[in-house]
Amino acid sequence: MSVRHVVPVPRRSATGRVAEVYAQSTADFGQVAFMMLSPAPELHAAAWAVLRESELAGLAPRTDKEVVAVAVSQANRCRFCIDAHTILIHALGEHQLAEDLLNDRDPTNPHHAALATWAKATRTLDPAHLAAPPFQPELAAEYIGTALSTHFINRMFSTLTDEQLLPGNLQRARSVRRVGAMAYTRTVHQELARGDSLPLLAGIPTASRPAWAGDTPIGAAYAALRSAAADGAALLGEQSQNLLRATVAEPTATGPLSHGTWLTQRLTRLPEADRPAAKLALLAALRPHDITEADVTAWRTTTSANDTHLVRLLGFGAITAVERIEEAITSRTSTR
Repeated sequence: MSVRHVVPVPRRSATGRVAEVYAQSTADFGQVAFMMLSPAPELHAAAWAVLRESELAGLAPRTDKEVVAVAVSQANRCRFCIDAHTILIHALGEHQLAEDLLNDRDPTNPHHAALATWAKATRTLDPAHLAAPPFQPELAAEYIGTALSTHFINRMFSTLTDEQLLPGNLQRARSVRRVGAMAYTRTVHQELARGDSLPLLAGIPTASRPAWAGDTPIGAAYAALRSAAADGAALLGEQSQNLLRATVAEPTATGPLSHGTWLTQRLTRLPEADRPAAKLALLAALRPHDITEADVTAWRTTTSANDTHLVRLLGFGAITAVERIEEAITSRTSTR
């Protein structure tokens, strides 16, 4: 994987919060998590904490949550995340399930098939498939947290990396996937203590915890993510913020968007000086694959912003979309 547009903090020179995230994610996840977010340490730590507390720790089967992660990534077309979570399912010993999900086939297990259908619907906000989530209410926080975490990370991977898990996309070979999975066999079977990531969030201001997370550590982690990502709003004018929120709220926002046209129509409503930043935030929310080096350069030439600011700006675009998804998921879940 190559990181684009920003320079991540190297492992050997990492200090403070970034070094702590690197160490914990290596121990708990089998790899350093989300290096492309490291220029913004608060956002980096919060994104890791939501993933850890939702997907890696807890009571719901790890395989189930990996199914959700793959299916969400399929819906968002995040190639890196599809490949990475598929390998983790191989590491869990579910080889046929991994291959079915990788190739966008319905799993043979009805429960896994229902989870995949629900998870994909969190992208399209299809009410028919969100109305009856296929998990018990007491486990809802873990499944919802996994879905929301994946939606956020998908967007950040698609904007800030080349999405190649291995050089030359070697993971596309089944034999490589099976061998690669062996490196994660130990970590995927660990029983992790819940809440161990929360000390990494010290000092990050948080709003109220989401009701769907109950009293789980997921709530504190997600509240920190929302707070850290919201800092990126300061890089947009009020008119641009309003445009972003209004666009994400449109009924067609989660469906196919005509290439370029939808964006041009909206950006023309803004002062010309505000358009480069607004473009990046809108694309991060809805079409992260479309962000180019030219887009980033155009924004950098209008401001003295650095890599930290770019990560925060993209994070704000991503969390704006995720919050809309959160609202749709939880409104359906609460009416079961």
